[in-house]
Order: sequence, then C-alpha cells, then structure tokens
Amino acid sequence: MAELVGRLGVVQALDDAVGTIKQRDRGVSAGQFLVSLAQAQMLGADFWTHLDRRRADAAGEALSAVPTPASTTAATLAARFGPARLAGIEEGIGEICCRVMGLLPARRRVVLRAGTATIDLDGTDVQCYGSRKDGIAYTYKGQRAGRPHVATWAEAGMVTAADLLAGDEDPRPGAGGLIERSMATLRAAGVTARPRVRGDVGYFARDIAWAAVDNECDFSLGITRNPAVWRAAAAIVADAWTEAVGMKGAQVAVCDYAPAGWPPGTTCLVRRVRVAAADVSTDPRARRRRTIPKDQLALALDGLVDHVYAYSFIATNTDVSTPAKAAAAEAWHRMRTDIEDRIRDAKHGAALRHLPSGNRAANTVWMWGALLAINLSAWLQELAGLDYGDGRGRAHLGTLRHRLLVVPARLVHHAGQVLLRLPPGQHLLTQILAQLRRLPVWT
Repeated sequence: MAELVGRLGVVQALDDAVGTIKQRDRGVSAGQFLVSLAQAQMLGADFWTHLDRRRADAAGEALSAVPTPASTTAATLAARFGPARLAGIEEGIGEICCRVMGLLPARRRVVLRAGTATIDLDGTDVQCYGSRKDGIAYTYKGQRAGRPHVATWAEAGMVTAADLLAGDEDPRPGAGGLIERSMATLRAAGVTARPRVRGDVGYFARDIAWAAVDNECDFSLGITRNPAVWRAAAAIVADAWTEAVGMKGAQVAVCDYAPAGWPPGTTCLVRRVRVAAADVSTDPRARRRRTIPKDQLALALDGLVDHVYAYSFIATNTDVSTPAKAAAAEAWHRMRTDIEDRIRDAKHGAALRHLPSGNRAANTVWMWGALLAINLSAWLQELAGLDYGDGRGRAHLGTLRHRLLVVPARLVHHAGQVLLRLPPGQHLLTQILAQLRRLPVWT
C-alpha cells in the first residue's frame, strides 16, 4: 500500500485539497491522517481504538505508507473537519482519480473516457447505538442510524461524492449535488462520453431527472408503482414484449406513460417477470406481492391461474426506440447493483458498518476513510491488472486483505535497509510490487 500511495502522491493531493488541521509541525497532516484511517480500515480496524493496535504493530508501522495516530488524537482531528475540509476530501479524491487515469493502459483509458460512463446513486443505513450521538436518528424501521448517501463512477469502481445524512433524512434533495460533484470529477478525468445517472425507485423525483439533464447527463430512474403506470402497463399489446437480456423469464416493453413535469423525451420502460402462482407468498408483507397487479394476485391466491407477472418500471430519456435498444437499456439499468456492491464492500471490507463517534463531523470522516479504502483497493487492482482490465474481475476488499495486505512475512534489517522476507513460493505481493514499480512516481 505504501508503494501505491507514494506512486500516486495520495497524501500530497489530499493535503493540497483539505488544508491544515493542526497549527503545529509535529503530528500528521490532513492527507496522512486520512490515508492512515483508510489504511487501518483496509487492514481490519473497526473502531478508533483499533488505531492503537495498529500503532503497536512495529512491523506494520515500518511498512506503513504513513504514521498511524493514536485513537484519541484521531477522534479529535476528525472532529475538526468542517464543511470546507470535507469538500476538500472529494476534491483530493478527484485529483487522485485523474492521476490514476493517466497511468492506465491506453486501451483501458479510452474505454473509461469515451465508453459508457455511469453515475450511480444509492444510500445505506448504518445502525448506531446511543441516544446522544449527533446526526443519528430513527429510520422508518425504528432503528437509530446514520445514512451515508453515495455516488459512484460505476465503470471505474470508485466513489466520487458522498454525504452523511441522519437516518430520517430524505436523500432526494441532495442527489442533485452528488450528480454535480461527480460530473466535475468525471470531466476532470477526461470523460468525453455523455454520462448516465442511474437510481432505484427511491430517486423517483423530477428534480433529480432535471439535475441530471442540467449537468449534461441522461437518466434512468425507477418509478414508484402508481395507478397511472399500472394502467399504462395493462394497455401494452401482447406482441410489444421482447425478451430481456440476461434474465430468464423476463420481458421488456415501452409503455405510454411519462411522469408530469419531467424532462422532454422521458419514456417508461416496463419489465415483467413470470412467477409461478405457487411461488407467490400468502404473507401480505411480502415484497413481491407489491409488484403483481391486484387482479392477477387475487387469481393466483385463489388458485385460478398457474402463473402471474411481476412488474418493474423505469423512467429514462435514453434511446429505447426499438425493442433491442429497450432491452439493452433495461439490462444496463439492472446493473445498478454495482453501487450496492461498492457499499457492501465499504461496510464489510472496510468499516462503514459502524459510525463510532458521537460527533457528526468525526463520523463523516470515518465514512470517508471507508470510502477512500475501497477507492484505494479499486485503484490498486486497476494499476496492477488484477481486475482483468475491465473492472469486472475486481476482488472485494476483504478478499484482497487476505490475499495481499495481511500475509505472513519477516522483516529483516540488512545493510541499512529494511527487507520483507516472504515464505517460499509464488506470492501476489511480489507480482503487485513489480507492477507498481514500473509506474512513474507522481511529482
């Protein structure tokens, strides 16, 4: 990790963007602090106190990219991050992304810049305990939680913007800001293709659609199932359906529905999936029951039909003028699970499953430590060629930790140098270091 951080100049990029957090020379800079927090989470730290365990690891500290601060110091420093410094973290990450782009093979660089560019939006609830925690509130499920609201560049596998909300805050008003900030990163990285914004039914809002268009993006957003869209779906003729791409038993069509006040050119994609009547739950709380028209559901529950269809709806301004284009657009929208995978990695690979402080600013920095950790993992695998050159072979951070970051070895002092001696055999670490050392050092 030290090799990657040094080659990309990660610390300096974050220092320049965030500024100083302590008015004295000793200690760590802003960039060093953020990298140390991300590095600790990559190595398995769950709470602030785990930074002390990291400091006690003499061998680990000798190989560390940056010094690790004490847990009490770290929590104090994190609480000093105001809105300007938090915005600087995003700016610094955007600068590092541009550096990574400049080091990628030409073919991969062209694909990322001129191919499909997707901004994914999603949020997740992080359950917390303690009634005095700042910025923590009850969700609709009755849990006290914070809500990281994240935007990612799907093809590059990196987080481009994020906010930490309370558990009862609606993420839709802030979605436009995430799109604008993500677009700044994509343009700085040299993306020339017209990006597309993708979100589930939680982002069914015309303001988000207009924010995408105003930022020179197309959009594909889930539609809440309402009476008007159900009527439009019922009017689709039988021969208008075409087989979905990569989803057995599913069909796609375009229906005559456009939400009021949305950008011109908005159309509605419909996907229906055949469901055996025996598989329909009798529990009224079952989620699938809400996707089946009420009349079909009643027939299935009474045993009068052998199958029904479950429907999903998507509002988009992309080209769906032919059945093949409609099927391709629906299949692409279904890959919205990319951001769910990134959030899952931040929770279980890093430590976004906790918000360990009572201070909202400190928890926001902790969130950024986890997001920076998964970005570093993605950048490392891009530059080392571990993801097959297309991002689809990218390992989760937990897997990378066991294969690369936490491996048995000995530190040996020889001729004034510190050497790392690995056990006999082929090791991923040796391969990665060889790849990284071929890269120029950012100056």
